[in-house]
Amino acid sequence: MVLEQIVADRVAALHADLGSMPAVLVAFSGGVDSGVVLAAAVRALGADRVVAATAVSASLPAAERTAARAFAAGLGVRHEEPSTDELARPDYVANSGARCFSCKAELMDTLRPLATELGIADVATGTNADDVVAGFRPGIRAAAERRARTPLADAGMTKADVRAAARAWGLPLADKPAAACLASRIAYGVPVSAPRLARVEAAEVALRLALADAGLTVRDLRVRDLGDRARVELDAQLVPLVGPELLAVVRGFDTVELDPRGFRSGSMNELLADPARYR
Repeated sequence: MVLEQIVADRVAALHADLGSMPAVLVAFSGGVDSGVVLAAAVRALGADRVVAATAVSASLPAAERTAARAFAAGLGVRHEEPSTDELARPDYVANSGARCFSCKAELMDTLRPLATELGIADVATGTNADDVVAGFRPGIRAAAERRARTPLADAGMTKADVRAAARAWGLPLADKPAAACLASRIAYGVPVSAPRLARVEAAEVALRLALADAGLTVRDLRVRDLGDRARVELDAQLVPLVGPELLAVVRGFDTVELDPRGFRSGSMNELLADPARYR
């Protein structure tokens, strides 16, 4: 695949930025954005000057951790899996609109000492140019306050550019759907806890398996925890095909409903009366 010139120019800027760093620790969530930063760092610096770090906590689905390990191994980079403890932060547990700030603060407060221990000055995240203008992203502010590097955003690379680069480089996560942390499924104001996170993960795993058994291929799927009830969001074209018998596999909630509008990234922000006050 040949990159269009504008994307090629942005990729060149990405490589130049990363190449200017003596070494870099990449906050690697397992998604395509941080995966491209990691791959680009290897291309610019060599695998021996790059470290991937995947934070492990109750909010990380087990499948994502496994996939992150495989991807890092494929690039030949050192892969660290430090534990983070978001649940020790009151603002995170309270699940206000500032939850993502607390989460990213915990991540950076864990990765920065790790980087120092490894003799690495720069910690990079997968924030892209679209994220910067997306509006309600308190986690970006938390990372910026902790001096995180954002090579994708600095190079002007949008989500489409990131996927184009990933395809051109033959990365296995090029078309991977967005996979936000499990806490993002819990409605603001409903306290975050390890059992709630596990309940959401189990529900999504069970529903994906049930859909596959029914011959339905799903890309985007979320089980939103609204307290005593669950709201299922999935690909809009599948909504008419999902009946009560499939929803019955979602356990642990008093009621389970299917959102007729289908999957919408960031839909939980719709429940915030005034997102701007959490920025």
